[in-house]
Amino acid sequence: MATRIRLQRHGKKSKAFFHLVVADSRAKRDGKFIEKLGTYNPNTNPATIEINFDSALTWLRTGAELTDTARAILSYKGVLYKNHLLNGVKKGALTEADVETKFAAWVADKDAKITAKVTGLSSSAEKAKADAFKAEQAAKEAKAKAIEAKNTPEVEEVVAEEETTSEETVEETTSEEGTTEETSAE
Repeated sequence: MATRIRLQRHGKKSKAFFHLVVADSRAKRDGKFIEKLGTYNPNTNPATIEINFDSALTWLRTGAELTDTARAILSYKGVLYKNHLLNGVKKGALTEADVETKFAAWVADKDAKITAKVTGLSSSAEKAKADAFKAEQAAKEAKAKAIEAKNTPEVEEVVAEEETTSEETVEETTSEEGTTEETSAE
């Protein structure tokens, strides 16, 4: 019986959720399987992958074939790298201690990359939110200025009329003063 590690689709339309399973290569995609190795959720960013590492490694070492997507997922989680290192031990190129140190270093590096991506995404989301808030404030201020400008000309016309009437009264008073001075001079 040829076994294959592949994905089994679950979830609803346009919200796919996958189980990583070991199944007979002749079985249907969502049909009978031998063992469930983990889950894969591509709807999150970064994608959420939970795998039973030891079980996946055991199936890989016994010769289970991989689909392209399953290969990418197992490579991402380090199962293929660990298998590669263990094959080096079998050939005598490495020791068990070397395998563990190299794999621990790889896992630490991978975790650092994932953490950097998550923090980068959260900081970019916060920056985008702050920029949107600033743009909203600028639009609000522009709208307020436009409304003020629309309402201000009516007030200025009234002020202009008041100024012209006050100038006329000043001229009248000066002309009246001039006539009173003329009469007093006579």
